[in-house]
Amino acid sequence: MTEQLYVPETLTRAEVDELVGASVIEFGTNWCGHCNAAQPLIGKVIADYPQVRRLKVEDGSGRRLGRSFRVKLWPTLVFMRDGQEISRLVRPTKVSDIEEAFELLVREG
Repeated sequence: MTEQLYVPETLTRAEVDELVGASVIEFGTNWCGHCNAAQPLIGKVIADYPQVRRLKVEDGSGRRLGRSFRVKLWPTLVFMRDGQEISRLVRPTKVSDIEEAFELLVREG
């Protein structure tokens, strides 16, 4: 499987807030060392949660979606269910933290 890249934002905050079901929005950039280091950890966990929508959004200065979530460090993962933030992880470095956030997300549903 090829790694999914961060893509320029295509959704507005209003559209994100209208998403139905479980989603994780991952803010970062393709050139970010912290983002690249987290990919194997996130990939290991997300494979067990096919019901969770993953959106990798390229972030940066002037990017409205990231600013609406007050993202300051990359990667930031925002876990949402039906448009409501359940939890978030900033620069995750442990699989156990990522697993815990995914479990909380699917338990809420």
